[in-house]
Amino acid sequence: MRLALARLPQIVMTLALLSLAAWLAIGLMPGDPASLALMSDPRLTPEDVARLRALHGLDQPLMQRYLAWALGLARGEFGYSRLFAQPATAVLWPALRSTLVLVGLAVGLAAVAGVALGALAAARPRAGRLVDALALLAQATPSFWLGILLIILFAVQLGWLPAGGLPGEGQSALSFLLLPVATIAFGQMAAYARHSAAALSEALRQPWARSARARGASERQVMFRHALPNAGVPLLTLLALDAGSLVSGALVTETVFARPGMGKLLFDAVMGNDYNLALLALLLVALVTMLATLAADMAQHWLDPRLGDG
Repeated sequence: MRLALARLPQIVMTLALLSLAAWLAIGLMPGDPASLALMSDPRLTPEDVARLRALHGLDQPLMQRYLAWALGLARGEFGYSRLFAQPATAVLWPALRSTLVLVGLAVGLAAVAGVALGALAAARPRAGRLVDALALLAQATPSFWLGILLIILFAVQLGWLPAGGLPGEGQSALSFLLLPVATIAFGQMAAYARHSAAALSEALRQPWARSARARGASERQVMFRHALPNAGVPLLTLLALDAGSLVSGALVTETVFARPGMGKLLFDAVMGNDYNLALLALLLVALVTMLATLAADMAQHWLDPRLGDG
């Protein structure tokens, strides 16, 4: 709890600085809603463009517009999405929920499979070569290529699973998740397999592991009761980084399987010059990443109290 309270000011300050940097970067980009409207409709007069600029606050200094936006955000006013013509929250929450479900299942599957392979490699060094080969294959396989192959095999050839999209009424949500989850998990599994194999191999060589064996503990007990908790600290860090980065980094997989999510939403907002939606999406992704890191740090302190409360 003390760790969470200590991190709260850091999270708030990071979000504030990130929002300012993103606002300046987007505000200095060429083109704005008024310019886009003029390009799409040459019949607009300079007076019409001036009214549009005043309507969107584009006639105000950049920092004044940022302060007005930030104060509104602090009051819980998230504004509208110009691109989707809806309140920003109505666009953000469904996309975030879809991505969190996809990423949560994929990272969980990758972690379980990767740690299992790492434990196999640590317990049986001869199997380590096979695990290394599988991890290398997983890292070298492009996610879009793997996704297309899975669609061709399971959706087109066998007809077992849908090719993509979202489930309709009466359809199984799980069937629409299996292929994109497998696509993400296969690539992420490699890092967990390699990290867990190295960490568990090192842990099994420690004196306390030999002491546990001398007390009559089986190899399974030494692995899962003693070695795995000690090797879990770096794995939790990797888990937090994966969960945070994939919230915005699942764009390729979401595109291949036609799943609306945060990656595609952020891309569309930036390309469509929807400043408000792009900034909110970016801050939401950053917040999820920092919360995931905080959760991992708290779990690390629980596993190893020697880390302290810093």
